[in-house]
Amino acid sequence: MIRSRALPVITVVAMIIALWYAGAALLNAKFQYDQAERAGKSVSFIEVLPATMAQKRPVLPAPHQVAVEIWETTVEKKITSKRSLIYHAWITLSATLLGFVFGTLLGVALAIGIVHSRVLDKSLMPWIITSQTIPILAIAPMIIVVLNSVGVTGLLPKAIISTYLSFFPVAVGMVKGLRSADRMHLDLMKTYSAPASQVLWKLRWPTAVPYLFTSMKIAIAASLVGAIVGELPTGAVAGLGARLLAGSYYGQTVQIWSALIVAAILAGTLVALIGVIGKRVNRRMGVQEAAL
Repeated sequence: MIRSRALPVITVVAMIIALWYAGAALLNAKFQYDQAERAGKSVSFIEVLPATMAQKRPVLPAPHQVAVEIWETTVEKKITSKRSLIYHAWITLSATLLGFVFGTLLGVALAIGIVHSRVLDKSLMPWIITSQTIPILAIAPMIIVVLNSVGVTGLLPKAIISTYLSFFPVAVGMVKGLRSADRMHLDLMKTYSAPASQVLWKLRWPTAVPYLFTSMKIAIAASLVGAIVGELPTGAVAGLGARLLAGSYYGQTVQIWSALIVAAILAGTLVALIGVIGKRVNRRMGVQEAAL
């Protein structure tokens, strides 16, 4: 069972790495050809191939170069070091988790209001959808500037940007989940004159929990993107966004790619953690796996 599940993943990863190496060789070869031309030499692609995999500032670093950079900046550096990717990942993770919590609470609150109020459904839902059409790269600097003008700096501005991205999937998913309660059960509770609060917590909420965790998987990844984007316009000196920015300033493409890979690993870990928690909660609530 494990082998059958792992084989497709390993195959896809191997294909990605092979394409990555091929792209690195092709994109980095131009520099080697230019170097050979200045030296008055004529070289073939096979001759320059080894050099394309070991450039200090390649156009596209090879996978092993990124792996070495990640190893050196995680295992071989102290966690408190400003060159440690673990240190920078923790800074970004703090804003991610805070924004995720804010976004989840906001999304759930909006969903409850929309489900119980026809006015909010007709007036608020279109604005929630419209809000996501605004590019985050355009709105992030405005949020940073406004908050800085009132003395709010540090973690909170990045968390608010994360909230802006993460509340939407939770709100939409929970609206669908809260409305997925069986009509016969709703009619039965109305027959017993159950108040809206009991209908919510005893019927609608248990039905919506699987939708909540599915939405939270999307929200946590979006929150991480928001935290990284929030670090870019602030000139931050810590965080994965700051690491990306510093790498672009000094042409350190290996540093940029290592930060990107660490961000991807962090996002995958967070999504997997939400998935594990969701499965355990759903199992205890008696939700069938097929229904998810």
